[in-house]
Amino acid sequence: MKALCWEGVNKLSVEQVPDPEPRNDQDIIVRLIAGTTCGSDLHLIGGYIPAMRAGDVIGHEFVGEVVETGSAVRRHRVGDRVVVCSFVGCGRCWYCANDLWSLCDNTNTNPGIGQALFGYETAGIFGYSHAMGGLRGSHAEYVRVPFADYGAFKVPEGIDDTSALFVSDSVPTGWMGADLAGVKPGDVVAVWGCGAVGQMAARAAVLKGAERVFSIDRVPERLAMAERYAGSEALDYTATDVAAELRERTGGRGPDVCIEAVGMEAHSDGPMHLYDQAKQQLRLQTDRPTAVRQAIHACRKAGTVFVLGVFAGAVDKFPLGAVVNKGLTVRGAQMHGQRYIPMLLERLAAGEIETAQLATHTLSLDEAPRAYDMFKEKTDGCVRAVIRP
Repeated sequence: MKALCWEGVNKLSVEQVPDPEPRNDQDIIVRLIAGTTCGSDLHLIGGYIPAMRAGDVIGHEFVGEVVETGSAVRRHRVGDRVVVCSFVGCGRCWYCANDLWSLCDNTNTNPGIGQALFGYETAGIFGYSHAMGGLRGSHAEYVRVPFADYGAFKVPEGIDDTSALFVSDSVPTGWMGADLAGVKPGDVVAVWGCGAVGQMAARAAVLKGAERVFSIDRVPERLAMAERYAGSEALDYTATDVAAELRERTGGRGPDVCIEAVGMEAHSDGPMHLYDQAKQQLRLQTDRPTAVRQAIHACRKAGTVFVLGVFAGAVDKFPLGAVVNKGLTVRGAQMHGQRYIPMLLERLAAGEIETAQLATHTLSLDEAPRAYDMFKEKTDGCVRAVIRP
């Protein structure tokens, strides 16, 4: 079968790889209907995530058709259309039992790497390096889905493929950010980043009753999309001093909740960006924490900062003094998708959330390397590129 493979730093190619086969009786095999580019994939492609190997199949956000089921699978049948959570959970360990699915004890087959990097291993995730289990990714004609009764969800009739696709990762990630940050009615919320995850975090904040939500980015198409579909107020950080703007619009107090939805390759128009970029390129730090710093400084005293973007390791110039002296609560997490996906499919069917607009471009699997080039460079207004076999 054809698959999109990582061949080295900034090098992707479509190759023939062996068809997946079930490895245990809880597996299903899914024929890809659609996948999508994701900002966290860019960290892999750029070589910032450790433990990638030439020939690894990337991709983690997808919807497909079940073509084979293991003997122990109870919730799926051949022919079902399913959206698959990007993180794999066993459904049995302490973390899965407590709805902390991205921390599953049993789905990362390379736990030593995560233990060395983070102190503990994470769950396995499709197509996201051997540090995250080495699972083959979803940009392929067929995908093996382990523990399918817990990680694959039947898509209700009436929800189109493209809309369902983003419930695999982007929508639950954004919703989790607003949920675990404790957004409540009357709050003022600021979200750094207007990609798919940032837009969904902003929309979740609105649905949770936030009085005002600000979305911060520099790309006009993304800012316009956040205003139209998330119901937030757009701030272009290249055109205004974001910290001063947020203070002015909140009566001098600052946002109650700040959500960072950018991650380890954040940009800014100030000299700190050049500093961070140089250190990252020289591998003196793994991540560019520009947006995290801004969120911490902008947040009101005793407010909450939630780090939703992907980070791999260590950062420099982290404003710990601001965290302590302002009395901030700082949280972060990878996506506990199984906790949110059923509810989000219901909201999508009810029209409370719109996701199809995120798919600004559609390309074939053969064109997947070009899809990632467009997505990375944000050419032709590309917010997300859908990849179909």
